[in-house]
Amino acid sequence: MTRPFDICIRGAGIVGRTLALHLAGKQLRVALVTPDAAQARAPQEAATDVRAYALNQSSRALLEAVRCWPDEQDATPVLSMQVQGDDGGQVAFDAGEAAAPALNWIVDVPVLEARLADAVRFQPLIEVVDAPKPAALTVVCEGKASQSRQEWGVEWDVTPYAQWALACRVQCAHAHAQVARQWFSKGEILAFLPLGGPSGNLCAIVWSVNPERAQELQAASEEVFCQALETASHGALGAVVLTSARKVWPLQQALARRWTGSCGQGAWVLAGDAAHNVHPLAGQGLNMGLGDVAELVRVLNGRAYWRSVGDPRLLRQYERARKADFAVLGQANDVLQQLFTHRHPTLQALRNWGMNRFEESGPIKQWVARRAMGVLGHSATQGKSKP
Repeated sequence: MTRPFDICIRGAGIVGRTLALHLAGKQLRVALVTPDAAQARAPQEAATDVRAYALNQSSRALLEAVRCWPDEQDATPVLSMQVQGDDGGQVAFDAGEAAAPALNWIVDVPVLEARLADAVRFQPLIEVVDAPKPAALTVVCEGKASQSRQEWGVEWDVTPYAQWALACRVQCAHAHAQVARQWFSKGEILAFLPLGGPSGNLCAIVWSVNPERAQELQAASEEVFCQALETASHGALGAVVLTSARKVWPLQQALARRWTGSCGQGAWVLAGDAAHNVHPLAGQGLNMGLGDVAELVRVLNGRAYWRSVGDPRLLRQYERARKADFAVLGQANDVLQQLFTHRHPTLQALRNWGMNRFEESGPIKQWVARRAMGVLGHSATQGKSKP
């Protein structure tokens, strides 16, 4: 007889596939739900996918543990980060000061997704299915528009921001020198993220602006768009040439009120964007989702032999830990977004003063850097928790 599924994972993005590989590595049988339409769509979309994520050391360790970390050309190490305010405020982070190989890595999303998909195909304990299957535990990794979350009546607290993100890729006249650059100016947030390896001059752009400007920038000619980008970046990398489509989407912070419960098929938990969304200004969205993976794997791997993977006590432990993490990172992210997008002159002066004081803060700045780098706390690869 075929062995029953221990886990059913709804959603086969980066979070879902990474979780499936780790759980299968713990000898759990996993059903990974990937609708046929999504599978058929992936190859065509990969060629025009402009997404890139800043992944920290904890996320790297999680992906390396399942042999899915990309090569250096597709996971560019960031050696320093320069943040500029709109009136003289500035903050700089340096990997050398933190005694780290990199602050983070800017990862090409299509490449990472392809590696995870290949690994899933060669893992015999993972079965890719096109509909949910009965299992002791269902993990929902369907993203912010999760149908399962809606189906189970989970309340979704959303704080919409008066901003949309515009993402694209550009080739710059000057090499990026493994520096991530960010500007806060006139209520807008612009990031240049280095891609293409250490000596590259390709950058992923994430530009948070009001909805009307986002649509104007998306519709503008390439020449007009590139000129606007050069102006907003103060020509830091010289002339830029657009090398991709321009994608826009509305920004929000959101949190599910419940992350675990039970349904007719057994217990369930939420993970990734199905549980939480944050503004991209600090680059922590996917790191938080992979943090969910690490904590859930740690909790399930550390259970007593007689406990089911759907044991409510274990799942509440996971929920408490991850909500506590969101309370720190999510709320800090929200405060920064509110502070840096407000146009009041007094707040402008205050935030630039605050940036300069933070730059001189020593231990506080070091702690924040280490927190963002993912070198505080534990991961799923660091052993078992107590039963």
